[in-house]
Amino acid sequence: MADVLAPARPRPAAVLRHARTYLRLAAAWVRSSYSYRLSFWLMVLSSFAVNAIEFLAVVFIFANVPDLGGFSLREVAFLYGTTGVPMALANLLVGSVEDLGRSIRTGTLDQMLVRPVPLLVQVCSDRFALRRVGRLGQAVAVLVWAGLFVDWSPAAVLLTLVALLAGTAIFFGIFVGFAAIQFWTADAAEVANAFTYGGSSLTQYPLTIYPRELVAGLTFLVPVAFVNWYPALLVLDRPEASGYPGWLGLASPVVAALVLALAGLVWRLGVRHYRSTGS
Repeated sequence: MADVLAPARPRPAAVLRHARTYLRLAAAWVRSSYSYRLSFWLMVLSSFAVNAIEFLAVVFIFANVPDLGGFSLREVAFLYGTTGVPMALANLLVGSVEDLGRSIRTGTLDQMLVRPVPLLVQVCSDRFALRRVGRLGQAVAVLVWAGLFVDWSPAAVLLTLVALLAGTAIFFGIFVGFAAIQFWTADAAEVANAFTYGGSSLTQYPLTIYPRELVAGLTFLVPVAFVNWYPALLVLDRPEASGYPGWLGLASPVVAALVLALAGLVWRLGVRHYRSTGS
């Protein structure tokens, strides 16, 4: 068990090799889906439209109230974009890991285990869906619109870019960590969705509208508040209403590293626990 619990230390060359393998596998799925071009573009546009309707719901709220939890529409749009972009990136890159339970039930995971490619690379690239880029495009559009009204400084630009990267890593870890539960349950995709898509939905709005207990849970249990909330408070020059220190806005990279390490540990334990379907 000691070798399972020991932290993995992949060499840079190995990481680059695995990344290239991931890109090749993903590209194969892209070529396959793009062979039906009309269907592909309709799916991209529908993904953009569905998420645009989601943001319209926020706009409709502000048609009836002057602010939401003390935040204006433009500030909420900034929160929406800074959680939407990381979520969309993580969903695009590793969202296929949600189907781990299906791979276990159908026996296709057994086939992956005998291939000379890391299992996580195969699972994340399996059925890679480039159509999810529609969700990313919509989130980027909202973030760009919101950014037009932000008083940008070099520090604010850097903090926003770091937060977007760290937020993507946090959602990456949450996707992988909760998907790995399916090694024990064989079907817990909806549980994982509650923390991935659910966490993103919660952080689209100011956390000031939620009870303090929920804010604490989003900070210390499933730390999606570090995806956008705490960094956005610094960028927007807003005080933290829950009483937490302002330096939490700088802690997103540290939290991302911890989430990735924990997700990696859960994944490795899950792989060791897996006993095959017998197919």
